[in-house]
Amino acid sequence: MRNAVVVDAVRTPIGKGKQGGMHSGEHPVALLAGTLRALVERTGVDPALVDDVIGGCVSQVGDQSVNLTRSAVLAAGFPESVPATTVDRQCGSSQQAVHFAAQGVLSGAYDIVIACGVESMSRVPMGSSVLPGSNPFAPLAERYPQGLIGQGISAELIAARWKLDRSELDAFALESHRRATAAWAAGEFDREVTVPGVRDETVRPGTSLEALAGLRPAYHTPEYEERFPEIGWQVTAGNSSPINDGASAVLIMDEEVAARLGLRARARLTGFAVVGDDPQLMLTAVIPATAKVLERTGLALSDIDLFEVNEAFASVVLAWQRETGADPAKTNVRGGAIALGHPLGGSGARIFTTLLHALEDRGARYGLQTMCEAGGLANALVLENLQA
Repeated sequence: MRNAVVVDAVRTPIGKGKQGGMHSGEHPVALLAGTLRALVERTGVDPALVDDVIGGCVSQVGDQSVNLTRSAVLAAGFPESVPATTVDRQCGSSQQAVHFAAQGVLSGAYDIVIACGVESMSRVPMGSSVLPGSNPFAPLAERYPQGLIGQGISAELIAARWKLDRSELDAFALESHRRATAAWAAGEFDREVTVPGVRDETVRPGTSLEALAGLRPAYHTPEYEERFPEIGWQVTAGNSSPINDGASAVLIMDEEVAARLGLRARARLTGFAVVGDDPQLMLTAVIPATAKVLERTGLALSDIDLFEVNEAFASVVLAWQRETGADPAKTNVRGGAIALGHPLGGSGARIFTTLLHALEDRGARYGLQTMCEAGGLANALVLENLQA
């Protein structure tokens, strides 16, 4: 029986996704290439042995077009024989890359594979892949005659349905910044970043509930107010994830191959799930995805020591906690995307990297990761720390 194990995982510090951000002057191919180089340098693995590199990216246009993962492999100096492909499951793209990589190992298609992801939102703004005058959702008009909505409105609908008020959302955001600040101060991110000590740019150590309360609703329009009278307009820039640049990479291989190469298997990928849900609520699929991956692994919620749930919006994680009953003290223990940032295609592998290191540092056994995605999708995985 084959086991898919993690040998190492690394990420860049996350930059602001605008001009002047720490990575805004760096081509996304170069950003991902640097992460791939760091991964093989840290492990000493010969890149010629890598069977495939699977990268996640959302806006595959401009600097991020034409299979940027293959370009990053070549820019990293890997042998030309190493193949690569780029996948898009929206915000969960690089988590899906992790799934595909591990599933390839389990099936015997791969012995050694890298899952990774990148997004340069400063150079390729979100939505860039939709051409002027085009409507990718036009064929859905019959099924959804009022039209699909953006994620910000979905986050507002979730807040309304779960009766989450502004104070709860802002308190959650403040705690994300507090935890991220404390983790950086304690050196808890130093092992996972490509440049130890260089901090994520969007963490705000000095923010406060008063500052967050002063922000205006980010998605209010008269049209949406008329269409959705139940919305209380609670979602702001402060309790949502920011715009970011960043990359991440994970080295996955068969457990016997790792032993033969003298590499330490740090964790085992034990279960996967992907689900679809209501595309109007859009961001709630993390709830059934969590149930599905627990069912597939035969684990109970109480067996999970740490959870990573992408903080696209505070309302998403708070609704997930209410429905699953997960302990907030075990969820996003080093802060999440509201503080650390959300470089779309790079976030799934970033969260995975943080989860791996948090499990090791705490001597915990099981971690569960899940991410909401546009279109009403979510993926989830369970990671088992082999050193626990």
